[in-house]
Amino acid sequence: MNRIWRVRDASLGGGEFPLLVGIVNATPDSFFDGGRHGTPEAAYAHGMRLAQEGADLLDVGGESTRPGATGVDPSLERKRIEPVVAALVAQGVRVCIDTRHAEVARSALDRGACAINDVSGLADPAMLELCREYGAGACAMHMRGTPATMQTDTDSADLESEVTGFLARIAKRWKEAGLSADSLALDPGVGFGKTAVQNHRLVAATARFRQVFPDHPWYLGLSRKSWIAPLATEDSDRLAGSLGGALAATQAGCDILRVHDLARTREAIRAFQACRESA
Repeated sequence: MNRIWRVRDASLGGGEFPLLVGIVNATPDSFFDGGRHGTPEAAYAHGMRLAQEGADLLDVGGESTRPGATGVDPSLERKRIEPVVAALVAQGVRVCIDTRHAEVARSALDRGACAINDVSGLADPAMLELCREYGAGACAMHMRGTPATMQTDTDSADLESEVTGFLARIAKRWKEAGLSADSLALDPGVGFGKTAVQNHRLVAATARFRQVFPDHPWYLGLSRKSWIAPLATEDSDRLAGSLGGALAATQAGCDILRVHDLARTREAIRAFQACRESA
């Protein structure tokens, strides 16, 4: 049984199937689909396609956090995401805002977003206050440095312990703020300041992480990322690797998967589960 993620006025998950979060990059420079959904109109249309394919939630972002990316001014980030969030929410779609900036998060929450996905691990204390004020859920991720610098230092004597300690400190802050544990999802940050082998090991450690954090849903973003590259052919689009990672994460008990290819991921997991149940 997967864990519930409480996000504002909803309790998502709790079944045998991981929650599937569809990625909507309203940016011109995302690592995989940069530019294709770079206008509000294109991002909205893409979000609606993902919703129709069965996304439980859409993750809307206005700042690329690919390796080497430099930050954008929050005012520009707001300009990118505000019309997209408002339009999707108006259609009854649940939206999570992917941002490191409290003012962007507040703007999205004002427009009906139900959760915050923060790659900086809720570094800004204002993020916790926003979650309290709006009753919003959150996802906190492990990352060294910033997207611009994170791949310059990937050495770690014990990455699993480092990630555990980092997320434990966030979970402690969350609890001390009086917020419900099941409203905070935890993400080890695959692709954020790690080598390909380290990323493989983090996915493999999913079951152990879930034992360490029994009250929090476990979140993974594996889709189309560079951890697949050493395993793929030179011309690979990384879809097959993404599906393989999704199945491995499902087997290990991951509660929430953030994906680009909603319909294909859902089909792969359904086939996997049907065969597993038959066995």
